Amino acid sequence: MRTRLRFLLAALPLGAIALLPSVSDAQERDWPWPRHDAGDPFTMTVDDMGCRSGKVPVRLHNQTRQLARFDLKADGASVASGSIPARKTIVRHVPVGKGSGAEIEAYSVSDHEPETLIDSSHVENDCPWGHRRHGHLPYTGPPADLMGKLATAGGLVVMGGILWWYGWIWPRPNP
Repeated sequence: MRTRLRFLLAALPLGAIALLPSVSDAQERDWPWPRHDAGDPFTMTVDDMGCRSGKVPVRLHNQTRQLARFDLKADGASVASGSIPARKTIVRHVPVGKGSGAEIEAYSVSDHEPETLIDSSHVENDCPWGHRRHGHLPYTGPPADLMGKLATAGGLVVMGGILWWYGWIWPRPNP
């Protein structure tokens, strides 16, 4: 690549930041991902899967100063419903079968409006199925580096034997 082309490719991202005003003066609140709608009565956060219980904790946090009613569904079936006190957080545990996944959805419920979807998240139960403790892998044989060292040592022994044999027969005197 020529020097000018390299310089142009290196300066391209800086030029985009300088020339696009929406990018250069963007605030943290301007980014599109994990951002909750300010008009929602509560937020939903899904934690890590609990391998022992087979349930995933779902935290619902009320953002308003009044009671918020909710309906929590897993794959379209209602798992939990109730209300969240003002400015409080509650936790509900949603069961997810081993080796499967579930789409968890939180709905806001009110008397005069139909259910309003607040948030949804897909959860996979990929926990180990045995009774082993988390973090330990099953025994699958000797380590690969040991096998490599043994193969190298065996190859050197065979090569040494071939060279020893060849050293006996090669420098023969001519009859």
